[in-house]
Amino acid sequence: MKHKDGKYHSQPEKPFKIVPATLLVIVLCGFSFYLGGIFCSEKSRLEGKSVQDVSKTASSPKEPAVDPLQIKSMAFPECSADFQDYTPCTDPRRWRKYGSHRLTFLERHCPPMSERKQCLVPPPDGYKPPIRWPKSRDECWYRNVPYNWINKQKSNQNWLRKQGEKFLFPGGGTMFPRGVGAYVDLMQDLIPEMRDGTVRTAIDTGCGVASWGGDLLDRGILTVSLAPRDNHEAQVQFALERGIPAILGVISTQRLPFPSNSFDMAHCSRCLIPWTEFGGIYLLEVHRILRPGGFWVLSGPPVNYENRWRGWNTTVEEQKSDYEKLEGLLTSMCFKMYAKKDDIAVWQKSSDSSCYNKLAEPDVYPAKCDDSLEPDSAWYTPLRPCVVVPKPELKKSALESLPKWPERLQVAPERISNVPGGSSSALKHDDGKWKVRAKHYKKLLPALGTNEIRNVMDMNTVYGGFAAAVIDDPLWTMNVVSSYAANTLPVVYDRGLIGTFHDWCEAFSTYPRTYDLLHLDGLFTAESHRCDMKYVLLEMDRILRPKGYALIRESSYFIDAIASIAKGLKWSCRREDTEYGVAKEKLLVCQKKLWYSASGSSR
Repeated sequence: MKHKDGKYHSQPEKPFKIVPATLLVIVLCGFSFYLGGIFCSEKSRLEGKSVQDVSKTASSPKEPAVDPLQIKSMAFPECSADFQDYTPCTDPRRWRKYGSHRLTFLERHCPPMSERKQCLVPPPDGYKPPIRWPKSRDECWYRNVPYNWINKQKSNQNWLRKQGEKFLFPGGGTMFPRGVGAYVDLMQDLIPEMRDGTVRTAIDTGCGVASWGGDLLDRGILTVSLAPRDNHEAQVQFALERGIPAILGVISTQRLPFPSNSFDMAHCSRCLIPWTEFGGIYLLEVHRILRPGGFWVLSGPPVNYENRWRGWNTTVEEQKSDYEKLEGLLTSMCFKMYAKKDDIAVWQKSSDSSCYNKLAEPDVYPAKCDDSLEPDSAWYTPLRPCVVVPKPELKKSALESLPKWPERLQVAPERISNVPGGSSSALKHDDGKWKVRAKHYKKLLPALGTNEIRNVMDMNTVYGGFAAAVIDDPLWTMNVVSSYAANTLPVVYDRGLIGTFHDWCEAFSTYPRTYDLLHLDGLFTAESHRCDMKYVLLEMDRILRPKGYALIRESSYFIDAIASIAKGLKWSCRREDTEYGVAKEKLLVCQKKLWYSASGSSR
């Protein structure tokens, strides 16, 4: 302030400047708080409206959030007639490229991308829709599996015989000349657990024409019949043609595509697997996939060698030595003799941790596998000469601790806790969801639930929910878990269902025309970044029977593109809503046409 003397005196003015400044700050803060309140209130109102609008748009089938994928229409030529039984990853045309040591040439060797076929595999001349279950167990059309030479080669073993236009399957085998029924009756006398629902899942290594697995179906036991594509070329094809679960495979240098501790029972009836060779490495693989308390059944050499050796082109001394070596190996792997009568011997895998603890001692063979080897790793995983020891914390996964079938299907397995997000409530929710879905599917596809559909594949299951929902129908389901997905296959097996690991960027281990229904749920959404959609659908066409069905549940983004490719496969498809009618997900219900090769020329 300036006084009369013309000088500035700041000292007296200081108290008067502080008060107005304080008031100004208070007023400005209050005003800004008021304006901020108005702004935030309006923002919330607008955001709320925006959320409602987005929700409405997402639920409206007329306004999809993302434009669907579009693919130009394409047509695929027919493969030549000599490809009618084409199995891309076990193709005899390529065997000479691989070694014969331990039969490695029989393992999976998929062609490189440059050699992949882009043609439709034709059926044999005279192919007919398969005979329906259960009649199909005992007969099939000769023209569908035209291998008369196997009839001549195996006629003395009563495997099958040709009669008119059909192959008949009397149920005989090398080790059961009185028929498979009498053979299994004796086996059940030795293993009472086969009668009361304790034993539910089994694997038959070197299955012949799957007579054993076929008989067990009536006894409530679900068997995976396993055989390579070898000189008995059509073993697996005969099994699947008759409606019996089977898959191409061989125990050689790689693990079988199943998780550890899966099967309740394993069986070998003169399967010609050299169990005692290579340090017993093939027995170690059986041990890995057999659950604690599970049974291994062997009939044929060297069992009952005292009475059988003369027919085996050997000496009694050699067979005695083989049997003693086999017993020694089984004991060292914590198997114990369970029962033995006539040509059948049964061993049981121990559930007792004290036996497995001894495997950690120095200089023990076979030793315990170290922790670096994942027990369930089974997709192109080399065999190792060591024992996969059951985890001691999994006390309810042993055979004697599981609920009996069919209660087992509904109880959450102990191993579900190993799955991210897995729990009893998650399984219950999944089962409930699939019951609703299966009911809707049957409205869209009335053949589902009838004997028109027998062999079913769920191409990317989680817990086997679809298979569980149709368990009372006259069908069986191969549950496939992606080798790149969460490992849920142990849960599938613990529930009493069967399945396999697989990578859908490659061909499946089966013959052409072996499944009546292929089901997938979001497979392309999950795998399109790795696998070419065109090749996946070509593979589906290869393994689907003529007049068979595909139920494709997918994101709306992929549906039109899938339908476009399916048209080039000669499929007829129709687009349907899901059970909830949401826009983001749709169903394609497709049927494969029955057509015959117009030319035998190479493609």
